[in-house]
Order: sequence, then C-alpha cells, then structure tokens
Amino acid sequence: MTADRREWPLYEVFVRGKRGLNHVHVGSLHAPDDQMALRHARDVYTRRNEGVSIWVVRADAITASSPDEKDPLFAPSGDKVYRHPTFYEIPADVPHI
Repeated sequence: MTADRREWPLYEVFVRGKRGLNHVHVGSLHAPDDQMALRHARDVYTRRNEGVSIWVVRADAITASSPDEKDPLFAPSGDKVYRHPTFYEIPADVPHI
C-alpha cells in the first residue's frame, strides 16, 4: 500500500437491497473522494446486483453513541408512559383499532 492510499479517508457503505426498504451497513472502504468511494462501493458491495441504492459516508462525519452510554442515553424514555399505546384507552365506538 502506498503512503497516499493510507491517507485516504475511511468511508462507511450502506446498501439498500431490491426487496428491502432500509439501507443496511455492509462494510467500509478507503477512497480519495466521495465519487470514487461510491464507485468502489458499487464494485465491491454490489457485484451480483444485490442493491438498488448505495450510500457512502465519511466515517469521520458520523457521530454515534457508545454501548457504554446505553443506560443514561435511553433510560429517560422509560418514565414516559404516554408514549406507549397501553397508556391510552380506546373508546368502544372507535372501530378497527
């Protein structure tokens, strides 16, 4: 690997399958720019027509939570019972719910 290639930014690749509605993370690659990342992603991750759409995102542009933050980050939603459908009573005259 050349020195220049080692300095290429890392991209995360997401592909939406033919039947799926959501893009799914399929891997990572290095590329010199966004367009080349998209071309490399097509060549590497959709060789057998597995997808209908590709997203490439520079890894340094992604902000993610840590698994260690799970409890403090998601715990506040537990005390908001109004967000759960069991909190509401459905009137008897409302059909199909």
